[in-house]
Amino acid sequence: MLIDLLKETEALLEGHFLLSSGKHSDRYVQCAKLLQHPDSAEKAIGIIVEKLKDIDFDVVVGPAMGGVIVSYELGRQTGKPALFTERVEGKMVLRRGFKIEEGQKVLIAEDVVTTGKSSYETIQEIESLGGEVVGIVCIVDRTTKALDIPVYGGTKLEIDTYDEENCPLCKSGIPYKKLGSRNLKK
Repeated sequence: MLIDLLKETEALLEGHFLLSSGKHSDRYVQCAKLLQHPDSAEKAIGIIVEKLKDIDFDVVVGPAMGGVIVSYELGRQTGKPALFTERVEGKMVLRRGFKIEEGQKVLIAEDVVTTGKSSYETIQEIESLGGEVVGIVCIVDRTTKALDIPVYGGTKLEIDTYDEENCPLCKSGIPYKKLGSRNLKK
């Protein structure tokens, strides 16, 4: 069902893409296209909420940008506070008066998790404030290796990625698009 939502909202794209990691792929998940529709966001996050029935947590924190709407909707559906971190001088930090209390159990909320970079940066911030991270929640789990924290994805997608020098799309002369939030430097 979640794959259908991604396709219906044109959030699952095909072509040639430069990923935030520097690798290339022939498919890209742009969850912002799904999340722009509140009904679709509610359905997508509802799938994840079902997977969290036995998880004890107090607050949800989403790394900006991709995790902001996900954390809000997850908080709305579970009745938990929803906060977000943002990058300041290259580091994910909790700002805007948001607080994590000592011992609070935190779920990190993301749109897509591939390497876990933003999630791990957010985990460092949460732990430095005394919080305990109990898992990462995402709409799309694209991880190719196990992370050292549980990941609760709405769906799991395996998308082939290539180093630039081995990319068949580059070799075919197909230009790539840069869509990742870390690729959109002005």
